[in-house]
Amino acid sequence: MERMARIERTGGPEVIGWSDVVLAPPGPGEVRMRNTAVGLNFIDTYHRSGLYPVPLPSGLGGEAAGVVEAVGEGVSDFAVGDRVATFGPGLGAYATARNVPAKILFALPDDIDDETAAAALLKGGTVEFLVERCARVEPGWTVLVHAAAGGVGQIAVRWLKAIGATVIATVGHGDKVALARAAGADHVLLSREDDIAARVREITGGAGVEVVLDGVGKATWEASLASARRRGLVVSFGNASGPVEGVALGALARAGSLYVTRPTMFDYYVTPEERAAGSARLFQMLRSGAVRVDVNQRFALEDAAEAHRALEAGRTTGSTILLP
Repeated sequence: MERMARIERTGGPEVIGWSDVVLAPPGPGEVRMRNTAVGLNFIDTYHRSGLYPVPLPSGLGGEAAGVVEAVGEGVSDFAVGDRVATFGPGLGAYATARNVPAKILFALPDDIDDETAAAALLKGGTVEFLVERCARVEPGWTVLVHAAAGGVGQIAVRWLKAIGATVIATVGHGDKVALARAAGADHVLLSREDDIAARVREITGGAGVEVVLDGVGKATWEASLASARRRGLVVSFGNASGPVEGVALGALARAGSLYVTRPTMFDYYVTPEERAAGSARLFQMLRSGAVRVDVNQRFALEDAAEAHRALEAGRTTGSTILLP
């Protein structure tokens, strides 16, 4: 008997329920994966709240690390005992074990432990595609990173510094300034106190930044537009404060002929080749020490609701994992 999170309706953390599940043998193309660590990500709260609609009832969570316990017909890339991880697509990672398509799994190298994989694969893969394949940041560029004390934010700062960029970071509270600086940020601003755009212009001699990485959304949208240099790029990739709505293209012209993109991970990790290359690049950055993942919070798997509350209230830093 396995335990699995279920939501019957959307809403606050209280809608997360738990069920006993008897798993059938894995079907063709599937493996049974027993989870050893489950990643917590902001997108999980979007699925739970209904911001990103999902068919109900639904599981939750896309990211986990674990071990293969059984393989279905036609699976040749994985064997019983293999260490694996996934970040989806498909929900249901909030579980002790489940059957998953083998094609969504990544083989874990021996030098990447399970907690690191569960904390890093989605967030680190997000940073990989944002920095290297979406924004295509070059050495010497200046990049504004919002929410730099969070899981994605800290990885982004470290990644950008490793490739030679200058980083201006924003954080929500003064007690998070040290975290952004420890990650390598050259300048740290307080999003609730500073005039972000004015400070960015001051730091950059009036020019603005080449790229803005904005995972906050509604609350930072105007500041992001006003901080980008002429023909700069605003990458809006998250909705922590709510979605950006009612965007008028004329605003991009007035801000300096800006480019804006709203990317999602699964448009960058589509083919087996893209998935292999992206994860290999992430593992390379982790091995080199240029990128480090800080697991600062650990919750029991069935305390997922409390973990959601902490995440949404801004009480977490770095990465958070759920332990079965």
